This record gives sequence, C-alpha cells and structure tokens, in this order.
Amino acid sequence: MIQFKALLIKELKEAFRDKRALLVAMSMGLLAPVMIMVMSKTMIKDFVDNPPIYVKFSGAEYAPKLIKTLKDNNILDFADVPEEEKRNWQERNVELIIPDSYGEDMLDGKAIDIILRADFSEKSLNAPLRRIKEEIRNFSLAIGYKRLLVRGIDIKLLQPLRLQEQDTSLPSSNAVIITLMLGLYLLMGAFISGQSISIDSSAGERERNVLEMLLCQPVSTLKIVLAKLICSSLIATISVTLMLVLTTVSVSFVDLTKIGATFSLDGTTFIALLLLLIPLCFLAASMQLFFAFQAKTFKEAQSTVAMLIMVPTMIPVAMMIMDDKPVWTEWAPIFGQTLLMEDLFKGLPVDWQAFTVTTAATIALTAGLVLTLAKRLKSEKVVMSLG
Repeated sequence: MIQFKALLIKELKEAFRDKRALLVAMSMGLLAPVMIMVMSKTMIKDFVDNPPIYVKFSGAEYAPKLIKTLKDNNILDFADVPEEEKRNWQERNVELIIPDSYGEDMLDGKAIDIILRADFSEKSLNAPLRRIKEEIRNFSLAIGYKRLLVRGIDIKLLQPLRLQEQDTSLPSSNAVIITLMLGLYLLMGAFISGQSISIDSSAGERERNVLEMLLCQPVSTLKIVLAKLICSSLIATISVTLMLVLTTVSVSFVDLTKIGATFSLDGTTFIALLLLLIPLCFLAASMQLFFAFQAKTFKEAQSTVAMLIMVPTMIPVAMMIMDDKPVWTEWAPIFGQTLLMEDLFKGLPVDWQAFTVTTAATIALTAGLVLTLAKRLKSEKVVMSLG
C-alpha cells in the first residue's frame, strides 16, 4: 500500500507540475459551457426572432401586394440594407424574380412561377430562405382561399380533417440543442481531458527512460498501471465536473422560454451524471494507457490515442440515426451511458437496471485492459518498444 501511495503521489505531482498540460486538460471543461451558451443563443435567435432579410427583387413593380406582404414581415428590398450589413447580404445574394406576366396570369387564374435564387447550401441562409418560402406560400394560399370564396365555395371543405397535436414531452425535453451538445461534450471531455496526462505518463516516461528505472524497482506492474490510471482519470473527472457546474451556470443566461423549454441540473441528476461519467473516465484512461504503451514513439502514441476521440463522437451520432435501437445498446459501455444521459436530460426516470449493467460492463472492460497492460509491461518488448 505504501508503494502504491508513493507511486500515486509521484504521478499526481508530475501531472499538476506541468501547468500548460493541465490547462489543456481542463480546456474542454472550461470552453464547452461557453460554446453551449453561445450556440444555444444563436440558434434560438435564428429560430424565434424576426430579423430583417434583404432580397434583390426583380419585377417588384408587377406584384405590389406580394412585395407589401413581404415588407410587412420584415423581408425588405436590398436597396434598404444598412451600410454595415451590406457586405454580408451582398455575399448571400438572395434574389426573388417575378415575371412580367404576373398581373395577366393572376387575372387569368394561371399558376405563376416566382423564382427564388440563392445558395441553398449556405447555412446562414437556412432561416431567411425558410421565412421567404413560408410568406410566399401563405400569400398564395390566401389568394386561393379568396378565389374559392368568390365562387361561393366554403374553404372549410378543403380541410375535412383537422389534426390536433398534443405534445406529451416534458419542457426539459424541448431543450434538444443543449442536451445534444452537452451529452456529446461530456463524452468527449471524459475521453480528451486525461489524454495528455496518459500519453506523458506512458510513452513520455518511456522516452525519458523514467519507466525503465521505475520497473527496475521492486514494485508490481499492476500498481504502476493503477497509479497512472487513477491520476489520468482524476484529471478527466475534475474536467467533466467542471463542465457540468459551468454549464448549469452558463445555460441560466439563455432564455429557453422563447422555445418553450427548460433546462436545469438538480442535485440528483448531477450526481447520477457523475456516477455515469466516472467509470467512463477510467475506461478512457485505461484505453489511452493501453494504446500509448503499444506505440513505439511519443508521436505515434499521440496519433493513436487521438483516434480514440472518434469513439465518443461517433456513438451518439450513430444512436441518433438508429430509430429502433437494439437491446444491447442499453448495456454496452458508452452506448448505455449515452442513452441514460439522454433520459436524465429529458427528466425521465432512471432505468437503474440498465444503469447497473452498463456501469458494471464499463468497469469490467477497464479491469480487463488494466490487467492486460500490467501483464504486457513485464515484457521487455513493450518496455523498450521493440515490438
């Protein structure tokens, strides 16, 4: 026990002595809440607010009522764009082309082709184009209804069925933007935060010949691996805890009521999230140590471990694509934590059976990696990177 305590103190001292590496390790926990707040505010603003849109009209003189309707809804002529926004709207280049036969076709009751020209792949134009299309569609429907009324036809005949939607989701479920980002960032935080510490304490120590000296001492390789694992996992745990605390604070500056949503992390949810994430921090650290020790050089270790970051990022995306999730996803490491975190964010009750099984599976996988690595460290090929 004294040997293990000495090893752990040595690892912790080395980890906390390098302030730059420590700052990099904590950067995820510090920056993610800020990014969540900024992105949430931007997306809510695009979704709810009604900022002016500037369009280059061609043939506006042929459809004065349509142009007036658009202006009433803050869709304005490009000539009215303020000087400070002119460059942005010039680059976006949204055009609405009205044919010169608009008036005659309207009188004859013919379909009129109005051309909306823009770069539909441009992300900044998603909301403006959606608004323009909605306004033109509503204007077209209004004209159609008036024509039917003039001909003595009740427009209610067009809607023999009316679908009444009753949303059974909780208000917390509507904060999809925040929960998706926070879930992804928490998984990435568990995998990224301890990365630099794991690489430095494995491949780094081997290059500095510290590992060789350590293995010459009368101490078991299992104790060495456990000390490194706890040190790296502790850094990752501090980072995800910091992320959760700061996210709770930063989200309070986002007005979610505009989209009818709420988001809060009470004490029970906070503890449940930590209990889910701590085993993941240990699993991430064990994987990083395992692969870093297999690498021949420090650079190779950095490249190999960096690829592990793809794991937490791909799994939530895969879960979103799958409509019918297999049962095993509730129990498998990372998959299970992703589903349980989603339920916690939505305010749903925790499935304690899935919680226990996925945590046990994560711990078992971590233990397997630790024991395998401890055994491999007895090999001269691994220690001297001769393999």
